[in-house]
Amino acid sequence: MRFFATVFACLVLLTSPVMADGGDDLGLTSSDRQTIQGIIKSQLDAFKRDDGVAAFSYASPTIHKIFQSIDNFMAMVKSTYYPVYRSEVVNFGVVLDVGGEPVQRVHIVGEDGRSMVAAYVMQRQPSGEWKINGVYMFKDDSEAT
Repeated sequence: MRFFATVFACLVLLTSPVMADGGDDLGLTSSDRQTIQGIIKSQLDAFKRDDGVAAFSYASPTIHKIFQSIDNFMAMVKSTYYPVYRSEVVNFGVVLDVGGEPVQRVHIVGEDGRSMVAAYVMQRQPSGEWKINGVYMFKDDSEAT
């Protein structure tokens, strides 16, 4: 049930034309925000190199459990998240509080020229490191990124 609530909240928040940065409620530091953006950028760079080992290393244990192998993960990304797999332009937006989880909004233009908004659900691990716990893609109808 929490999954569906998170998806619904992402849809509402990410399609809203005016958005506030809800990160203050999450207690994120500027270092957390930089780290989150660095992880996303590193995964995008790994996709560009077709480095599945590196790309999968940024995924949370939940994602590892769902896909079970690097090959399964990469096949899914290639078929479902092509703008992420082959991004040309990446601009980071705000970090939203969605159900108590930080969701980094990222404007992506893929090599095919399509403009998308990717909502990266981030998860802090018990060790303190951040992992990507899911990505939701939305068509970017805005002109401002």
